[in-house]
Amino acid sequence: MGSAISLRADFGGEHLRRLARQTRDAAQTRRLLALASIYDGGSRSDAARLGNVTLQIVRDWVLRFNAHGPDGLINGKAPGAKSRLNDGQRAALALAVERGPTPYLDGVVRWRLCDLVRWLWEEFRVSVSEQTLSREVRAMGYRKLAVRPKHHAQDPRAIEEFKKTSPPVVAGIAFGAAKGKRIEIWFQDEARIGQKNKITRRWAMRGTRPSAPHDQRTRSAYIFGAICPKLGKAAALVMPWCDTHAMTQHLAEIARHVADDAHAILIMDQAGWHMSNTLVVPENITILPLPPKSPELNPVENLWLFMRENWLSNRVFKSYEDIVAHCCDAWCKLESQPWRIMSIGRREWASGF
Repeated sequence: MGSAISLRADFGGEHLRRLARQTRDAAQTRRLLALASIYDGGSRSDAARLGNVTLQIVRDWVLRFNAHGPDGLINGKAPGAKSRLNDGQRAALALAVERGPTPYLDGVVRWRLCDLVRWLWEEFRVSVSEQTLSREVRAMGYRKLAVRPKHHAQDPRAIEEFKKTSPPVVAGIAFGAAKGKRIEIWFQDEARIGQKNKITRRWAMRGTRPSAPHDQRTRSAYIFGAICPKLGKAAALVMPWCDTHAMTQHLAEIARHVADDAHAILIMDQAGWHMSNTLVVPENITILPLPPKSPELNPVENLWLFMRENWLSNRVFKSYEDIVAHCCDAWCKLESQPWRIMSIGRREWASGF
Protein backbone atom coordinates (compact mmCIF):
# COMPACT_ATOMS: atom_id res chain seq x y z
CA MET A 1 0.00 0.00 0.00
CA GLY A 2 1.37 3.45 -0.87
CA SER A 3 2.28 5.95 1.80
CA ALA A 4 -0.12 8.78 2.68
CA ILE A 5 0.35 12.11 0.92
CA SER A 6 1.78 14.72 3.28
CA LEU A 7 -0.07 17.98 3.89
CA ARG A 8 1.66 21.22 2.96
CA ALA A 9 3.82 22.63 5.76
CA ASP A 10 2.68 26.27 5.68
CA PHE A 11 -0.57 25.53 7.55
CA GLY A 12 -1.40 23.94 10.87
CA GLY A 13 -4.34 22.47 12.74
CA GLU A 14 -5.13 25.62 14.72
CA HIS A 15 -4.90 27.74 11.55
CA LEU A 16 -7.42 25.52 9.73
CA ARG A 17 -9.82 25.58 12.69
CA ARG A 18 -9.69 29.37 12.72
CA LEU A 19 -10.50 29.42 9.00
CA ALA A 20 -13.35 26.96 9.59
CA ARG A 21 -14.90 29.33 12.13
CA GLN A 22 -14.70 32.25 9.68
CA THR A 23 -16.08 30.61 6.53
CA ARG A 24 -19.79 30.50 5.68
CA ASP A 25 -19.39 27.48 3.38
CA ALA A 26 -20.53 24.38 5.29
CA ALA A 27 -18.75 21.95 2.96
CA GLN A 28 -15.46 23.85 3.28
CA THR A 29 -15.84 23.93 7.07
CA ARG A 30 -16.23 20.13 7.23
CA ARG A 31 -13.15 19.59 5.06
CA LEU A 32 -11.01 22.08 6.97
CA LEU A 33 -11.85 20.37 10.28
CA ALA A 34 -11.05 16.94 8.84
CA LEU A 35 -7.64 18.09 7.61
CA ALA A 36 -7.01 19.91 10.90
CA SER A 37 -7.32 16.56 12.70
CA ILE A 38 -4.56 15.18 10.44
CA TYR A 39 -2.33 18.14 11.27
CA ASP A 40 -2.91 17.36 14.97
CA GLY A 41 -1.63 13.80 14.51
CA GLY A 42 -4.88 11.99 13.78
CA SER A 43 -5.09 9.20 11.20
CA ARG A 44 -6.64 9.46 7.75
CA SER A 45 -9.34 7.06 8.95
CA ASP A 46 -10.22 9.47 11.76
CA ALA A 47 -10.40 12.31 9.24
CA ALA A 48 -12.67 10.20 7.02
CA ARG A 49 -15.02 9.47 9.92
CA LEU A 50 -15.04 13.14 10.90
CA GLY A 51 -15.87 14.18 7.36
CA ASN A 52 -18.30 11.25 6.89
CA VAL A 53 -16.51 10.26 3.66
CA THR A 54 -14.20 7.54 2.36
CA LEU A 55 -10.41 7.49 2.52
CA GLN A 56 -10.23 8.13 -1.21
CA ILE A 57 -12.19 11.37 -0.81
CA VAL A 58 -9.91 12.45 2.03
CA ARG A 59 -6.99 11.86 -0.33
CA ASP A 60 -8.69 14.07 -2.93
CA TRP A 61 -9.15 16.80 -0.29
CA VAL A 62 -5.45 16.62 0.56
CA LEU A 63 -4.49 16.97 -3.12
CA ARG A 64 -6.82 19.95 -3.60
CA PHE A 65 -5.60 21.59 -0.39
CA ASN A 66 -1.94 21.12 -1.29
CA ALA A 67 -2.52 22.59 -4.76
CA HIS A 68 -4.84 25.53 -3.98
CA GLY A 69 -4.87 26.01 -0.22
CA PRO A 70 -8.17 26.48 1.68
CA ASP A 71 -9.88 27.78 -1.49
CA GLY A 72 -9.34 24.36 -3.05
CA LEU A 73 -11.81 22.90 -0.54
CA ILE A 74 -14.71 24.99 -1.87
CA ASN A 75 -17.08 23.25 -4.26
CA GLY A 76 -16.45 24.50 -7.78
CA LYS A 77 -18.78 24.46 -10.74
CA ALA A 78 -18.59 21.29 -12.76
CA PRO A 79 -16.88 21.91 -16.11
CA GLY A 80 -19.64 20.15 -18.01
CA ALA A 81 -19.41 18.65 -21.45
CA LYS A 82 -16.88 19.97 -23.93
CA SER A 83 -18.27 22.61 -26.29
CA ARG A 84 -19.32 21.33 -29.69
CA LEU A 85 -17.98 24.45 -31.41
CA ASN A 86 -14.32 25.41 -31.68
CA ASP A 87 -12.96 28.94 -31.99
CA GLY A 88 -12.90 28.83 -35.80
CA GLN A 89 -16.53 27.72 -35.99
CA ARG A 90 -17.57 30.42 -33.52
CA ALA A 91 -15.82 33.05 -35.64
CA ALA A 92 -17.62 31.78 -38.75
CA LEU A 93 -20.95 31.76 -36.85
CA ALA A 94 -20.41 35.36 -35.72
CA LEU A 95 -19.64 36.40 -39.29
CA ALA A 96 -22.80 34.69 -40.54
CA VAL A 97 -24.93 36.39 -37.88
CA GLU A 98 -23.45 39.81 -38.69
CA ARG A 99 -23.83 39.33 -42.44
CA GLY A 100 -27.34 37.88 -42.24
CA PRO A 101 -28.84 35.22 -44.50
CA THR A 102 -28.83 35.33 -48.28
CA PRO A 103 -32.52 34.81 -49.16
CA TYR A 104 -32.05 32.87 -52.39
CA LEU A 105 -29.46 30.58 -50.78
CA ASP A 106 -30.67 30.23 -47.20
CA GLY A 107 -34.40 30.55 -47.90
CA VAL A 108 -35.04 33.05 -45.08
CA VAL A 109 -34.72 36.81 -44.64
CA ARG A 110 -33.67 36.67 -40.97
CA TRP A 111 -31.85 34.08 -38.93
CA ARG A 112 -33.80 31.92 -36.53
CA LEU A 113 -32.08 29.45 -34.24
CA CYS A 114 -33.33 26.53 -36.33
CA ASP A 115 -31.84 28.16 -39.46
CA LEU A 116 -28.46 28.61 -37.78
CA VAL A 117 -28.55 24.99 -36.57
CA ARG A 118 -29.05 23.90 -40.18
CA TRP A 119 -26.33 26.29 -41.39
CA LEU A 120 -23.80 24.83 -38.92
CA TRP A 121 -24.58 21.33 -40.11
CA GLU A 122 -24.25 22.25 -43.78
CA GLU A 123 -21.01 24.20 -43.24
CA PHE A 124 -19.19 22.09 -40.63
CA ARG A 125 -21.26 18.92 -40.15
CA VAL A 126 -21.66 19.91 -36.50
CA SER A 127 -24.98 18.97 -34.90
CA VAL A 128 -26.19 21.17 -32.02
CA SER A 129 -29.58 21.74 -30.44
CA GLU A 130 -31.35 25.10 -30.54
CA GLN A 131 -30.90 25.45 -26.77
CA THR A 132 -27.14 24.89 -27.04
CA LEU A 133 -26.85 27.32 -29.95
CA SER A 134 -28.87 29.92 -28.03
CA ARG A 135 -26.34 29.75 -25.18
CA GLU A 136 -23.46 30.03 -27.66
CA VAL A 137 -24.74 33.13 -29.47
CA ARG A 138 -25.66 34.79 -26.17
CA ALA A 139 -22.18 34.09 -24.81
CA MET A 140 -20.84 35.79 -27.94
CA GLY A 141 -22.84 38.91 -27.03
CA TYR A 142 -25.75 38.61 -29.45
CA ARG A 143 -29.38 39.33 -28.53
CA LYS A 144 -32.62 39.70 -30.49
CA LEU A 145 -33.08 43.46 -30.76
CA ALA A 146 -35.64 45.72 -32.41
CA VAL A 147 -34.18 47.14 -35.60
CA ARG A 148 -34.23 50.76 -36.71
CA PRO A 149 -35.89 51.51 -40.04
CA LYS A 150 -33.48 51.80 -42.96
CA HIS A 151 -34.43 52.75 -46.52
CA HIS A 152 -33.15 50.35 -49.16
CA ALA A 153 -32.04 53.14 -51.51
CA GLN A 154 -30.38 55.50 -49.04
CA ASP A 155 -26.92 56.99 -49.56
CA PRO A 156 -24.71 56.20 -46.51
CA ARG A 157 -22.28 58.95 -47.50
CA ALA A 158 -25.07 61.54 -47.41
CA ILE A 159 -26.02 60.42 -43.90
CA GLU A 160 -22.46 60.72 -42.61
CA GLU A 161 -22.09 64.08 -44.34
CA PHE A 162 -25.27 65.33 -42.63
CA LYS A 163 -23.94 64.28 -39.22
CA LYS A 164 -20.71 66.19 -39.85
CA THR A 165 -22.17 69.34 -41.41
CA SER A 166 -25.30 69.80 -39.27
CA PRO A 167 -23.47 71.24 -36.19
CA PRO A 168 -21.96 74.10 -38.24
CA VAL A 169 -25.37 74.69 -39.85
CA VAL A 170 -26.99 74.87 -36.42
CA ALA A 171 -24.29 77.28 -35.28
CA GLY A 172 -24.98 79.47 -38.32
CA ILE A 173 -28.71 79.52 -37.56
CA ALA A 174 -27.95 80.43 -33.94
CA PHE A 175 -26.17 83.61 -35.04
CA GLY A 176 -28.52 84.26 -37.96
CA ALA A 177 -32.24 83.52 -37.90
CA ALA A 178 -32.18 82.81 -34.16
CA LYS A 179 -30.67 86.27 -33.46
CA GLY A 180 -28.50 84.90 -30.66
CA LYS A 181 -31.34 83.08 -28.84
CA ARG A 182 -30.91 79.73 -27.17
CA ILE A 183 -31.34 76.80 -29.60
CA GLU A 184 -33.81 73.94 -29.11
CA ILE A 185 -33.39 70.90 -31.36
CA TRP A 186 -36.69 69.28 -32.34
CA PHE A 187 -37.45 66.22 -34.47
CA GLN A 188 -40.76 65.76 -36.33
CA ASP A 189 -42.59 62.97 -38.12
CA GLU A 190 -46.08 61.55 -38.78
CA ALA A 191 -47.63 58.17 -38.05
CA ARG A 192 -50.82 56.70 -39.46
CA ILE A 193 -52.99 54.94 -36.86
CA GLY A 194 -55.96 53.01 -38.22
CA GLN A 195 -58.51 50.30 -37.68
CA LYS A 196 -56.33 47.83 -39.61
CA ASN A 197 -54.07 47.74 -36.60
CA LYS A 198 -50.80 46.04 -35.64
CA ILE A 199 -50.51 42.84 -33.60
CA THR A 200 -47.56 42.57 -31.22
CA ARG A 201 -45.89 39.76 -29.30
CA ARG A 202 -47.31 38.86 -25.89
CA TRP A 203 -46.50 36.50 -23.03
CA ALA A 204 -48.26 33.14 -23.22
CA MET A 205 -47.74 29.54 -22.16
CA ARG A 206 -45.17 27.70 -24.22
CA GLY A 207 -46.80 25.64 -26.98
CA THR A 208 -49.94 27.79 -27.18
CA ARG A 209 -50.97 30.23 -29.92
CA PRO A 210 -52.08 33.51 -28.29
CA SER A 211 -54.59 35.63 -30.19
CA ALA A 212 -55.30 39.35 -30.38
CA PRO A 213 -58.19 41.34 -31.90
CA HIS A 214 -57.60 42.43 -35.50
CA ASP A 215 -59.84 44.65 -37.61
CA GLN A 216 -60.00 44.87 -41.40
CA ARG A 217 -61.73 48.25 -41.63
CA THR A 218 -59.74 51.19 -42.97
CA ARG A 219 -60.68 54.33 -41.00
CA SER A 220 -57.51 56.08 -39.83
CA ALA A 221 -55.97 59.25 -38.41
CA TYR A 222 -52.51 60.77 -38.42
CA ILE A 223 -50.42 61.76 -35.43
CA PHE A 224 -48.20 64.73 -36.23
CA GLY A 225 -45.56 64.42 -33.53
CA ALA A 226 -42.46 66.39 -32.58
CA ILE A 227 -40.03 66.03 -29.68
CA CYS A 228 -37.15 67.94 -28.14
CA PRO A 229 -35.03 65.09 -26.67
CA LYS A 230 -32.66 67.32 -24.71
CA LEU A 231 -35.48 68.95 -22.73
CA GLY A 232 -37.99 66.06 -22.82
CA LYS A 233 -40.66 68.23 -24.50
CA ALA A 234 -43.22 67.09 -27.07
CA ALA A 235 -45.91 68.63 -29.27
CA ALA A 236 -48.49 66.85 -31.41
CA LEU A 237 -51.76 67.11 -33.29
CA VAL A 238 -54.06 64.32 -34.42
CA MET A 239 -55.36 65.09 -37.91
CA PRO A 240 -57.66 63.30 -40.38
CA TRP A 241 -55.33 63.97 -43.30
CA CYS A 242 -51.65 64.45 -44.06
CA ASP A 243 -51.06 67.57 -46.20
CA THR A 244 -49.56 71.06 -46.15
CA HIS A 245 -52.47 72.58 -44.21
CA ALA A 246 -52.14 69.95 -41.46
CA MET A 247 -48.38 70.50 -41.36
CA THR A 248 -48.88 74.26 -41.00
CA GLN A 249 -51.14 73.65 -38.00
CA HIS A 250 -48.54 71.37 -36.48
CA LEU A 251 -45.78 73.94 -36.91
CA ALA A 252 -47.94 76.43 -35.06
CA GLU A 253 -48.40 73.90 -32.26
CA ILE A 254 -44.64 73.29 -32.03
CA ALA A 255 -44.02 77.06 -31.96
CA ARG A 256 -46.25 77.33 -28.88
CA HIS A 257 -44.02 74.80 -27.05
CA VAL A 258 -40.75 76.59 -27.83
CA ALA A 259 -39.50 78.73 -24.94
CA ASP A 260 -39.80 82.51 -25.31
CA ASP A 261 -36.02 82.96 -25.19
CA ALA A 262 -35.31 80.11 -27.63
CA HIS A 263 -35.36 79.35 -31.34
CA ALA A 264 -36.30 75.87 -32.57
CA ILE A 265 -34.43 73.98 -35.29
CA LEU A 266 -36.87 71.39 -36.58
CA ILE A 267 -35.23 68.32 -38.14
CA MET A 268 -37.55 66.27 -40.36
CA ASP A 269 -37.64 64.36 -43.64
CA GLN A 270 -38.33 65.84 -47.05
CA ALA A 271 -41.95 64.78 -47.50
CA GLY A 272 -43.90 66.92 -49.96
CA TRP A 273 -45.99 68.66 -47.31
CA HIS A 274 -42.80 69.42 -45.33
CA MET A 275 -41.08 71.24 -48.19
CA SER A 276 -44.13 72.89 -49.80
CA ASN A 277 -43.78 76.53 -50.87
CA THR A 278 -47.16 77.27 -49.27
CA LEU A 279 -46.09 75.94 -45.87
CA VAL A 280 -46.31 78.66 -43.20
CA VAL A 281 -43.27 78.45 -40.90
CA PRO A 282 -43.41 80.43 -37.61
CA GLU A 283 -40.65 82.93 -36.91
CA ASN A 284 -39.24 80.94 -34.01
CA ILE A 285 -38.72 77.77 -36.11
CA THR A 286 -36.10 76.96 -38.75
CA ILE A 287 -36.50 73.72 -40.72
CA LEU A 288 -33.41 71.53 -41.24
CA PRO A 289 -34.27 68.74 -43.73
CA LEU A 290 -32.79 65.27 -43.35
CA PRO A 291 -31.02 63.54 -46.25
CA PRO A 292 -33.41 61.57 -48.50
CA LYS A 293 -34.33 58.04 -47.44
CA SER A 294 -32.72 58.18 -43.98
CA PRO A 295 -35.44 57.44 -41.38
CA GLU A 296 -32.92 56.07 -38.86
CA LEU A 297 -31.71 59.64 -38.27
CA ASN A 298 -35.14 60.59 -36.93
CA PRO A 299 -35.77 59.33 -33.36
CA VAL A 300 -39.51 59.95 -33.70
CA GLU A 301 -39.57 56.74 -35.78
CA ASN A 302 -38.56 54.86 -32.62
CA LEU A 303 -41.26 56.65 -30.63
CA TRP A 304 -43.89 55.38 -33.06
CA LEU A 305 -42.58 51.84 -32.55
CA PHE A 306 -42.74 52.21 -28.77
CA MET A 307 -46.24 53.68 -28.81
CA ARG A 308 -47.59 51.01 -31.14
CA GLU A 309 -46.11 48.13 -29.14
CA ASN A 310 -47.26 49.43 -25.76
CA TRP A 311 -50.36 51.60 -26.22
CA LEU A 312 -51.92 51.43 -29.68
CA SER A 313 -51.70 47.82 -30.95
CA ASN A 314 -53.80 44.73 -30.18
CA ARG A 315 -57.05 46.70 -30.05
CA VAL A 316 -60.08 47.35 -32.26
CA PHE A 317 -61.12 50.98 -32.82
CA LYS A 318 -64.89 51.45 -33.02
CA SER A 319 -64.84 54.65 -35.07
CA TYR A 320 -62.70 57.56 -36.23
CA GLU A 321 -63.47 59.38 -32.99
CA ASP A 322 -62.25 56.33 -31.06
CA ILE A 323 -58.99 56.36 -33.02
CA VAL A 324 -58.48 60.05 -32.24
CA ALA A 325 -59.21 59.50 -28.55
CA HIS A 326 -56.68 56.68 -28.25
CA CYS A 327 -54.04 58.63 -30.19
CA CYS A 328 -54.49 61.64 -27.91
CA ASP A 329 -54.36 59.44 -24.81
CA ALA A 330 -51.15 57.75 -25.99
CA TRP A 331 -49.45 61.06 -26.75
CA CYS A 332 -50.51 62.51 -23.39
CA LYS A 333 -48.93 59.51 -21.69
CA LEU A 334 -45.74 60.19 -23.61
CA GLU A 335 -45.74 63.89 -22.67
CA SER A 336 -46.11 62.94 -19.00
CA GLN A 337 -42.89 60.87 -19.24
CA PRO A 338 -40.15 63.31 -20.32
CA TRP A 339 -37.48 60.82 -19.25
CA ARG A 340 -38.78 58.41 -21.90
CA ILE A 341 -38.59 61.10 -24.58
CA MET A 342 -35.00 61.77 -23.52
CA SER A 343 -34.11 58.07 -23.50
CA ILE A 344 -35.65 57.13 -26.84
CA GLY A 345 -34.98 60.42 -28.62
CA ARG A 346 -31.35 61.11 -27.70
CA ARG A 347 -28.88 60.65 -30.56
CA GLU A 348 -25.12 60.75 -30.07
CA TRP A 349 -24.48 62.56 -33.36
CA ALA A 350 -26.91 65.34 -32.33
CA SER A 351 -25.58 65.72 -28.77
CA GLY A 352 -23.12 68.44 -29.82
CA PHE A 353 -25.80 70.88 -30.99
